[in-house]
Amino acid sequence: MKPLLNSIKTILTGRKEKIAIAESVTGGDVQSIFSLAEDALSFFEGGMTVYNIHQKIRHLHVDPVEALASNCVSEKVAAEMAVSVARLFHSDWGIADTGYASPVPEKGITDLYAWVAFSYKGSLLSTDKIVAPEKGPKNVRIYYRDQILQLFLRVITSISYEKEIKKEQ
Repeated sequence: MKPLLNSIKTILTGRKEKIAIAESVTGGDVQSIFSLAEDALSFFEGGMTVYNIHQKIRHLHVDPVEALASNCVSEKVAAEMAVSVARLFHSDWGIADTGYASPVPEKGITDLYAWVAFSYKGSLLSTDKIVAPEKGPKNVRIYYRDQILQLFLRVITSISYEKEIKKEQ
């Protein structure tokens, strides 16, 4: 985990960019990892953990109709969370996740999955659906966290590559 986090830190600090995180299903685990990075203050602005629909609507301005229809677990909700958290924290990057860490039989949820979204400079950049093996809520959260960090490294690496190509042209 440390080499992955160091790679992210190196790219963000080299570009003088900042990140903020909005979490639901990971319960603050992604923020915790970022806060433990060496020189975290130079690139990590902070974040929030928002579990319920009311807080997602109030603080992150997710669409209430979509939130109610999807139990706050959808690609659109994750996207709105990522854009909003970056704006709220005045960050270049926003990461957001929402999903299920355990089955919710009363809602017909048996498969465990999460949506993660990445925003950059105020716009949605990408979203991904992560499907988790069922291993218990704590292990599922760790699995999501690790996948989110790997996906984010791929996203910021591709942005770095695109910037280099534009410089050469």
